[in-house]
Amino acid sequence: MRILIVEDEPKVASFIRRALEEESYAVDVCSDGIQGRDLASEVDYDLIILDLMLPGLSGIDVLKAVRDAKVTTPILILTARSKVDQRVKGLDAGADDYLTKPFAIEE
Repeated sequence: MRILIVEDEPKVASFIRRALEEESYAVDVCSDGIQGRDLASEVDYDLIILDLMLPGLSGIDVLKAVRDAKVTTPILILTARSKVDQRVKGLDAGADDYLTKPFAIEE
């Protein structure tokens, strides 16, 4: 299983990457929205973990572009934005699930 993490906070990205690699997942990490959009559209991932607050292109814009490109890979939004309207916006834009920071890796 191959997973893409689009996260601009190096410590968070590293934490998630290590946990997934310990479970034998192949993991790619990028730190900006433009590269995230491009990788998500060009590489066949089994899961995309997407932050919303990214340089270059927001996570919502990445999500919309990926869905417009007919990519059906499950997308988990992982963000500090926790208000109900923000969660609804992310899910309405095409995310499959929404997890707020801070989080426990078991989640």
